[in-house]
Amino acid sequence: MPLDTLAAPASRLIEIKHSRFLARAVAVDGADAAMAALPGLSDAAATHNCWAWRVGGHYRSSDDGEPAGTAGRPILAAIDGQGYDRVLVVVTRWYGGIKLGAGGLVRAYGGAAAECLRLAARMPLVALADLAFHCGFADLGAAHAALDAMAAEKCGETFDAAGATLRVRLPADRADALKTRLRDATRNRVRFME
Repeated sequence: MPLDTLAAPASRLIEIKHSRFLARAVAVDGADAAMAALPGLSDAAATHNCWAWRVGGHYRSSDDGEPAGTAGRPILAAIDGQGYDRVLVVVTRWYGGIKLGAGGLVRAYGGAAAECLRLAARMPLVALADLAFHCGFADLGAAHAALDAMAAEKCGETFDAAGATLRVRLPADRADALKTRLRDATRNRVRFME
């Protein structure tokens, strides 16, 4: 299943038995960015600032003083359940005087995070592939035309006595089609590198 990230920061406030739960979500590009964003999304005056983030196979969560497993894990489950990656969600709780119990906390934290993410603007994550190839000077124009036709981004170009080596980036699902197009355009004179 393709994953998405957030197109813009999102938030959602819900109230359960006089406790207020504010879920705030932002896109992050790595673990360091997620940890750096935490203080800005937390409220020191609140009772709890529980959070979770996922970046690929890496994730972390915190119950911030709530009973173990009742806040951070449900927030992480909401991130996964809504099909997100590269996302940090902080759910801030202001205690309203009525205890919710473990099940109530799981539903409140997970529900606030899920509702926030469900209503957020999504942006698909596209897997990218990097390719490098060499072609002669006579084929350089055809190679550039093939790159333009496949919307490949040229990342670098170096020249030698026999031609040019190009490094390009494009969506991974178009890499094989680009290779075929380059072979056809150069009469199979293009040489791909690892």
